[in-house]
Amino acid sequence: MTSSSAQAIPAPKPSRDVFHYLFAFLSGTGAAWVDIKVGDLLLTATIVVASCMLLGFLRPRRPWRWVLIIGICIPLAEWLAYFFLSEKPTRAQIYESFLAFLPGIAGSVGGALGRTVVNNLVEGK
Repeated sequence: MTSSSAQAIPAPKPSRDVFHYLFAFLSGTGAAWVDIKVGDLLLTATIVVASCMLLGFLRPRRPWRWVLIIGICIPLAEWLAYFFLSEKPTRAQIYESFLAFLPGIAGSVGGALGRTVVNNLVEGK
């Protein structure tokens, strides 16, 4: 056995993004609650785009993860509401809940792009 194969594998560092992941999950569940209780897809999309834009600005690397976390909460909540609540969303409402991914993509990529622009402006001084 060589000395290079006996090296210990370093322990993974705790993620600095735990707060951001928690915020993304809470934003997704909040948007899902608004979608189920209020039923206004535009208000839901506004919450999704704002939270994805904020998270994309704060953590611009891999902005698709914010879309995935926030966006999946809405169809999942619609599905759970269908089976466990007395309110039964229609099939169209369940399908339209997948449209929340579109403003999420625009928000997170826009936030990441905005962060890049701000970083370039600050470094250019």
